[in-house]
Amino acid sequence: MPSDRYRKQILLPQLGEAGQAKLRNACAMVVGVGALGCASADLLARAGIGRLILIDRDVVELSNLHRQVLFDEADAAAAAAKAAAAAERVGRVNADVAVTPVVADVTSDNLRQLLRTHRPDVILDGTDNVQTRYLLNDAAVEAAVPWVYGGCVAAAGRVMPILPGGACLRCVFLQPPAPADLPTCETAGVFGPAVAIVGAQQAALTLRIVTGQFTAADAALVNFDAWTGRFHRTPLAGALDPDCPACARRTFTFLDAPPASAALCGRNAVQLRLGTGVITDGAAGGDDVFDRVEARLSTGATHYARNPYFVRCEVDGLRLSIFADGRVLVHGTSDVARARTVAARYFG
Repeated sequence: MPSDRYRKQILLPQLGEAGQAKLRNACAMVVGVGALGCASADLLARAGIGRLILIDRDVVELSNLHRQVLFDEADAAAAAAKAAAAAERVGRVNADVAVTPVVADVTSDNLRQLLRTHRPDVILDGTDNVQTRYLLNDAAVEAAVPWVYGGCVAAAGRVMPILPGGACLRCVFLQPPAPADLPTCETAGVFGPAVAIVGAQQAALTLRIVTGQFTAADAALVNFDAWTGRFHRTPLAGALDPDCPACARRTFTFLDAPPASAALCGRNAVQLRLGTGVITDGAAGGDDVFDRVEARLSTGATHYARNPYFVRCEVDGLRLSIFADGRVLVHGTSDVARARTVAARYFG
């Protein structure tokens, strides 16, 4: 570790040499490397966290760049996989950090295995939908791993740390709201400085958690408006629900439910889950998968692009990104039925 890199951070009495050593031995898993995930991952890498696991299902687009600070115009032009592009940038920021990109959608099918494989000390929420947050809550409660919830839309943001033994997400918000009841960045926009505040708060909480200076008794839900500068802090000391379905009764409704296809929040795009067998037609991993995919698309798709993570093409004015794990991102529509119709032409 370069002697001067963390000198100003080590001067902080809250950290010191001992805290920096704990940070160097810690692992954070960032689920969703969009606006919040980029902001928090960048700060954690610069602080010297030992391992970062960056997980994202999506590709970089030009509309991401006003708030997703780990990407640039070249990433958008190449439609780079977000997890891979973010990992490359983090590696240039701090080569001491071991960064693992995972190009995948986090679902009930794979989240338990991701936690077993990477064994994070803390999970950071960089997701863009409510269902995935409740899924993260289930998995974190089951595995007794701290996680830091964050959300941002328009100029408003909120942050809430969830630790074993304290109130979980379902203690505070028993059921997810209906999608129609929530504003999204597609309908309400998003203010870049609000993203930075949420990401910074998530990173700060993570530093406190992994250095052993934060407990469930310290937890609070913080809401703010970055435009007006108003903040409101609600302590969670009395929020623990003795009848909570997740942390009390150990019923993990979201973790045990099958994943579903859906339109992506804030995007004119739909994610379909067709399954690896449908996509690959029985092909093995690696290039064989994408050879088989391109063969299926050859009768009508145009403008191919290919990288180690997906094949991209155009069909009927829509862009398709086909991943080896059985996912298809259909860009150019938020109509799930239309997306399914186009994909079914090639994959049944």
